[in-house]
Amino acid sequence: MIFETSTQVRFAHVDPAGIVFYPRYFEMVNGAVEDWFAQSLGASFKTMHIDGGYGTPTVKLEVTFLSPSRLGDELTIRITPRVLGRTSCHINVVFTGEGRDRLNADIVLVCMDLNDHKARPWPDFIREKIAAQLVEAPSQA
Repeated sequence: MIFETSTQVRFAHVDPAGIVFYPRYFEMVNGAVEDWFAQSLGASFKTMHIDGGYGTPTVKLEVTFLSPSRLGDELTIRITPRVLGRTSCHINVVFTGEGRDRLNADIVLVCMDLNDHKARPWPDFIREKIAAQLVEAPSQA
């Protein structure tokens, strides 16, 4: 199952040429991941970080920039969980706008105890929801 959200490219996202400055995409990715956790997995970052004492840092991020996004563009962001480990989750994130893929990212998130900064198993309720959404990665021929 693919989670979908959207964002608009704002003035704060672009460089003087009017295209998204690449670090701003990472902020948008993080916002989409936060939406995925809150809206699809039932775990807001407030509940996780403040109430639960755990977070989900990104430990690996591989990005391909496919086409520029410009000020005012509406972007659809799709998150597809691919692999679920005991403490990690591999996801694919794709930004699309006007029928063109703009960015493709393969990301590894880790469930981490915020007190000792060590990996910890996913809480059962999150693990179950991620597992229900897993989509097998396409084979590389």
